Amino acid sequence: MSKYEMVVGLEIHVQTKTRSKMFCSCDAAYFQAKPNSHVCPVCLGLPGALPVPNAIAIEKCVKLALALNCKINQESKFDRKNYFYPDLPKGYQISQYDLPFGENGYLEYDLNGDSIRIRIKRVHQEEDTGKSIHEGAETLLDYNKSGVPLAEIVTEPDFTDVKEIDAFAKRLKQIVRYLDISNADMEKGQMRFELNISLRKSGSKTLPPYKVEVKNIGSISVLEKVINYEFDRQAKLLDNNETPLQETRGIKDMSGKTYSQRVKENSDDYRYFPEPDIPPILISDEMITRVKEEMVELPQQRKDRYMHEYKLEPSTAETIIATKARSDWFEQAITRIDDKELIKEIAKWYIGDLFALMKANKIKLNELKLSAENFVGLVKMLYQKKISGSIAKQILPQILDGAITAETYAKEHDLLMVQDENALEEVIMEVIKQNPKVVATLDKNPNVIKFLIGQVMRITKGKADPKLSEQLLKKHLQS
Repeated sequence: MSKYEMVVGLEIHVQTKTRSKMFCSCDAAYFQAKPNSHVCPVCLGLPGALPVPNAIAIEKCVKLALALNCKINQESKFDRKNYFYPDLPKGYQISQYDLPFGENGYLEYDLNGDSIRIRIKRVHQEEDTGKSIHEGAETLLDYNKSGVPLAEIVTEPDFTDVKEIDAFAKRLKQIVRYLDISNADMEKGQMRFELNISLRKSGSKTLPPYKVEVKNIGSISVLEKVINYEFDRQAKLLDNNETPLQETRGIKDMSGKTYSQRVKENSDDYRYFPEPDIPPILISDEMITRVKEEMVELPQQRKDRYMHEYKLEPSTAETIIATKARSDWFEQAITRIDDKELIKEIAKWYIGDLFALMKANKIKLNELKLSAENFVGLVKMLYQKKISGSIAKQILPQILDGAITAETYAKEHDLLMVQDENALEEVIMEVIKQNPKVVATLDKNPNVIKFLIGQVMRITKGKADPKLSEQLLKKHLQS
């Protein structure tokens, strides 16, 4: 057991999925666009240009706050956060300070069978900055990203384990995608993390006297690397009776190694004051009610329902809810099915054989031509013992293009299970006749019955009912 434990809080920036920017009508789809082609006087911060808030972005921020169980401040406002940086053309960022849209919430998720609750300090709306491109001694500026709406989620310092952080980050990413708040494509910078990490002695309940911030972490895997690197770095300092400096650090590429950038600021350094060009924002009861009614079932809720209602294994349920599209396809498949054992069989075949086949054929779910109804038809035939498992595996690739149903294919190719006792009797007598030496060892090795069943399956090309075959074999071998 380590002598230290980490104390971690996260700030997560999520680019809101809107057609226009936060305070102007510029196209927000800036990725890979020609530099400085999605700009106007407002997002360039030119004198006299006035911001107009994006109502859709505000609504999506409120929706995210509700999904994270936050209290909604129905009387809110925007503030100016003042600091100089080349990619911030106004010299300040329009953000929120003391009246965010949401505060005092939580996100609950499960990890290895335990329920984890992380407190959410605030969810607020702000605008993104531009992009600095460093080439040799020159710095080039692209303001296409400047003004793109950002929802920021700030947690309390409730994390003490990297696995908790990893599970939280993945669940939050699922939530913003389920709610269509953002695509959260981390390769495009649509979801980014800032880490506040410090160490204390294991078992202590007091917060450390310092915290280190690491900015602009662009993937969950790099986030894990940064946490592990900072833990080791700070532990070595504490072992030498040194208190780590309260500072802001950057990361070196994707390595997770950090380097010092500047002494960490506090809120006073930003000289927050209310944005004078934007009137107070009023969130009506009607808007909150409408947003709540539009919200879909969230991933953790779906997982809990799958586990408790259908008795799915946690890992199976987690695989299904990984994306909304994947979960929606499963929902479509099990609609109007009451048999929980059949639902478990559908889930098993869905994440097992169907996923494997799609991966082998490089088929994405939105490209899949096999309907949920036809897929369920195949699993039902197996469940009702009309076909064997090996035959089901044989049929699945043949119906993948959606051109024929599983039942039609099985009938046309004579693949339905042989359950006629008279027909099976003939096969079984033939197997016994062909394998006298094997039959002779039955008393010493009862497992040879499995070999004989295999021979029945071979002759019938997998169409024999295995249980009926075993019963008939035992009857004839004991007679």
